Amino acid sequence: MSRDTHQITTRSWICSVMQNNYKKLLITCLCFTSFTVLAQSKIINNIHGYTVNNGKLVEFKALQFNDDIIEKIYIENEHLPYSTDSNIVRIDGKGKTLLPGLIDAHGHVLSYGLSLMRAQLRGSMTEQQAVNSVIKFRESQPSMQWIQGRGWNQVLWPQQNFPIAASLDKAFPDTPVWLVRIDGHAGWANTAAMKIAGISATTISPEGGEIIRQSDGRPTGVFIDNAMNLITNKIPQPSIDEQQAILLTALTSLAKQGLTSVHDAGIRSDTIEAYKALNYADKLPIRVYAMIDAEDPNFDKMMQAGPIRLGSDKLNISSVKISADGALGSRGAALIEDYSDLVGHKGLLLYSKKALGDTINQAMKAGFQVNTHAIGDHANQIVLDHYQANIASSKTRDLRHRIEHAQVLRLSDISRFAELNVIASMQATHATSDKNMALDRIGNARIQGAYAWRKLLTAGAVIAAGSDFPIESPNPFYGLHASVTRQDHDNQPVDGWYRRESMNLTEALATFTTNAAYAAHQEKMIGQLAPEMKADFILIDKDIFSVSPEDIWKTTVHETWVNGERVE
Repeated sequence: MSRDTHQITTRSWICSVMQNNYKKLLITCLCFTSFTVLAQSKIINNIHGYTVNNGKLVEFKALQFNDDIIEKIYIENEHLPYSTDSNIVRIDGKGKTLLPGLIDAHGHVLSYGLSLMRAQLRGSMTEQQAVNSVIKFRESQPSMQWIQGRGWNQVLWPQQNFPIAASLDKAFPDTPVWLVRIDGHAGWANTAAMKIAGISATTISPEGGEIIRQSDGRPTGVFIDNAMNLITNKIPQPSIDEQQAILLTALTSLAKQGLTSVHDAGIRSDTIEAYKALNYADKLPIRVYAMIDAEDPNFDKMMQAGPIRLGSDKLNISSVKISADGALGSRGAALIEDYSDLVGHKGLLLYSKKALGDTINQAMKAGFQVNTHAIGDHANQIVLDHYQANIASSKTRDLRHRIEHAQVLRLSDISRFAELNVIASMQATHATSDKNMALDRIGNARIQGAYAWRKLLTAGAVIAAGSDFPIESPNPFYGLHASVTRQDHDNQPVDGWYRRESMNLTEALATFTTNAAYAAHQEKMIGQLAPEMKADFILIDKDIFSVSPEDIWKTTVHETWVNGERVE
């Protein structure tokens, strides 16, 4: 090849490379331009904004975000970008109040979804009124093989006695009926349901459960805690596909109420698969921090596999839910001394001490955060003892294990939460719902350590707030109201029920935002409105920091945003 020919060939190759590089550069620029348009910043102004940062309330007048990430919040004296800036989309907040997306740290999503499709017995003032509600529900659902409902509470009835099967048998002699108590720790069955389950006078109550009986030994129709499984094991369960639809219905309803994240307290392996399918299809409207139910048949295998890593910011499955005892209303909560209103009865422990300790140890060593239901002072004492021993042996203090409810505590156990880095996952509306019976159950001395939010906060504990839906309404403004006033919606009692245990509104908002995010190891992603955090926020109709505390529960949610997108 001649020198001239070589030079021509070389120049041709260089030109070709330059042309190709120019094309790549042009394509890159076009892609970048397209991305810039897609990721255009948005600013929502004309708002009263509030967020909690390191325990202090921060007020702001505008929020700027790009895609799913917050870029800036503008406080009162800061200038907003010029209105002529075409790179920013402006959203008029119309003078509404903007808060961080609220987080419910303890709910039951599948049960809530199912409750929307079942007889609603909440507020029934007599046993017959509850039966009438079931009759009316049956008229709208004539094809159901099992009639199910939830929400009865015998404490509201004149005699406060547990209901009986005979009341249901008159209306439903052949169709099985199963009605769960408001707290989820007792169930009421008719004779047809007990017949399907093979329940008779000779049926033995399982460990951690009780079959309420007549004087002749025959079951009355009420089953407490683990005894409930005798009936529920015979009820056909929804398929994974059906569960997806139920979960989606529930999560959509929760979003409408201002929740952008929920901690699902105890799900089984089939529900895990339903959640994973929704997540894979990008259908989850809000975030879910799910706890694996320790009673799942596949629990050992799941512990061996370790926390489930999905690479998703919408679904996290890295914690375990264990139940140590029952509930106070059904006298299933495990107390150290007898119930004040039932001599000789101390409640129910759902595990032996050894089995509970082994399960806690197994989950901790597998790398899971352990979240244990404990309501009575005995259950809380036992759980804290197990935590103290197993946190040390498993070296998992940083996993921030939790006690769910922490409802009745010995005064000497309150300081142990902060000492062990254990989170108190509590539900404010339980106090205002239980105020009519709690003192009867535990008396004047033990009530001093019950629903003791102020004592826990003073001792340095972190309280993460929830509702325990569907036991209580998932409306987070009910919880904020109860936290501050310790009153019901009729503003009773006038001075608040043991008002000295109340929170101020900033503390209460933190329990539903920063603290709840911290309880799920998500405090660097959600829980407050600040640069680099996720754009999860809500717009509400009133300034809760300006209205009377007694009116907080009346708040209405207008918009819910998750990851910078409006979902409701």
